Amino acid sequence: MGGVLIGFAIIGFVILVGWLLARFHIVSQEGRLVLNRTSFFAASPALLFTVLAQADVGLLFSGVLAVALISFLVVALLYAVVSRIWLTKDPSRIALAATASGYSNVNNIGLPVAIYVIGDASFVGPMLLLQLLLLAPLLLATLDILTAGRASFVGIVTQPLRNPMLIGAILGAVVAGLDIQLPAPVLAPLEILGGAAVPLMLLAFGISLAGEKPLQPGSGRREVWLAVALKNAVMPITAYLLATFALGLDQELVYACTVMAALPSAQNMYQYALRYDRATVITRDIVLLTTVLSLPVMLVIAWVLQPT
Repeated sequence: MGGVLIGFAIIGFVILVGWLLARFHIVSQEGRLVLNRTSFFAASPALLFTVLAQADVGLLFSGVLAVALISFLVVALLYAVVSRIWLTKDPSRIALAATASGYSNVNNIGLPVAIYVIGDASFVGPMLLLQLLLLAPLLLATLDILTAGRASFVGIVTQPLRNPMLIGAILGAVVAGLDIQLPAPVLAPLEILGGAAVPLMLLAFGISLAGEKPLQPGSGRREVWLAVALKNAVMPITAYLLATFALGLDQELVYACTVMAALPSAQNMYQYALRYDRATVITRDIVLLTTVLSLPVMLVIAWVLQPT
């Protein structure tokens, strides 16, 4: 348990530094974008490649991937049904918030959590591939149809191929799957570059938290709280039940699946909302509140489930 607390302390400290940099106007929100882009296009792909190239991909892509997919479907469908009956009739709004209820922040928070809380960054791989290859294209296709009445097949199919993190993860998985032993001169520069990924992510995330004021009147509070409850409570519980009773995974995999399911909603959801000009305030508040609540939730999970 001590190691988990240290892991959360490390994550929290770097996020706090980012928040302080923004609060004291040392780094602007534009500066945050530079950090995000550096991590997204260079450091994170290098980190994912080096981690997955040396991972036991066959083990991780069995039950872990199934748990992630089924957990997402459970919470997204629950949100869609409840929201459609009692909260709103807007299909675009439902699609975005339902996806945000189960689409996890694997990029900014998932990697640090996997490294410092679970102890193995390769657990990010299955969720990253699932979300970027399947879930994101499906959401974008739905929003294209709802807002424009049509969808670009080429744009949807090629969208995952334009994500450098996904490319790094796929290449790493291929290297591991083919059991290719890369020489040290090849891995060393990538490991150095990948070492910058986590601090850049956490600093940028801390900066993004400065000045946010969620749950303003008329902003769809009930929809936000429904999504927050599903993401922070129902999804990790569903993942635990699936991993333990449906798939019978071992203790370490149950712990990893549950922790990863407790990750907050991804900032991608807010970016998609801005792109289509739909449910922007709701998705922003879902991302912010699930992030604030996710750390104590994961701390409880670690206290209860961490393998001894």
